[in-house]
Amino acid sequence: MALPGLRTVVLVSGAALLTRRALKRRIARSPLWPLPALPEPVSGHSKRRATAVRKLLITGRTVVAEGVVQLRLEGPGLPPWSPGAHLDLVLPSGLVRQFSLCGDPADTGAYTVATRLVADGRGGSREVHEQLQEGLEVEVRGPRNRFPLAEAPGYVFVVGGIGITPVLPMLRALAASGAEWRLLYGGRSRASMPFLAEIEKLGADGDRVTVVAQDEAGHPDIAGTLADLAPGTAVYCCGPEPLMDAVAAALPAGHPLHLERFSAATGDAAGTGPFEVELHRSGRTVRVAAGQSVLAAVREEVPHVAYSCEQGFCGTCQQRVLAGEIDHRDELLTEDERGDSMLICVSRCRGERLVLDL
Repeated sequence: MALPGLRTVVLVSGAALLTRRALKRRIARSPLWPLPALPEPVSGHSKRRATAVRKLLITGRTVVAEGVVQLRLEGPGLPPWSPGAHLDLVLPSGLVRQFSLCGDPADTGAYTVATRLVADGRGGSREVHEQLQEGLEVEVRGPRNRFPLAEAPGYVFVVGGIGITPVLPMLRALAASGAEWRLLYGGRSRASMPFLAEIEKLGADGDRVTVVAQDEAGHPDIAGTLADLAPGTAVYCCGPEPLMDAVAAALPAGHPLHLERFSAATGDAAGTGPFEVELHRSGRTVRVAAGQSVLAAVREEVPHVAYSCEQGFCGTCQQRVLAGEIDHRDELLTEDERGDSMLICVSRCRGERLVLDL
């Protein structure tokens, strides 16, 4: 007589177990269930961050100027690169920093980077100088090139200090090809200017190189360097923000200007005020104050949101934008990416409200 009751208990228990499993699967597909499942967000799934991370061995560490260290990173099957490319270094702390490749593209077994110690920086350069030694492995991503050497009848380079790193491979390539080029290279002192001896040797034929050490001759004559440019001459500039601003202001009309920044651009005056950001997936809204980054405001509600460089270079904080007009201030996203996403560490809103897929 007890068998029917036992059978009922077993059947009910089994049905409950199946129901719980089905509910877990449904919630896994959409954490906001019973609302419909949303598409995968950009955060944590960026194609840029999906770029293969490889471990390279530091086989050389050389001081190439006062406060400047050069690293040689070796490994098998390295992707090729062209002058102007840079590499993402994943530092031991987890910080991601970008460094221009300054070696020889024909050296397919190694990458070479150099960095200046910035005493009042955010820690990346200090970590490189103090922790990255010969015999250690370091994770890298890339290379990528947002500062390529374009075809032109002639070239003028205006460089400040460590800004020589992406330009050096360009000069080597142009010197080997017999192209027309000139370089204005400035720095605090000759001792602080990396690769100076090689650069002067490259430019020995035809007085192509002008070196201006500030402790000897003051500031370089940018206007004089850019005067009387031949038609079509491409102008390249890399260095501190004031140097690039001066080059842009002095450049005659009709000449293409190529810039490589080591810090985020300041952006236009528009879009500097406060605005709201709706976090679509959670339904929460945060207020971004004037002078506050979207990242800082969002982290008050979503502390685990991914970020690294905080200067618009690495792409770690890229988020999809569902609504609102973006004030892009990064140096990384392509035009296609700018249509529906932003780097929330530097970019802002040109209106009163943004909606993020977060």
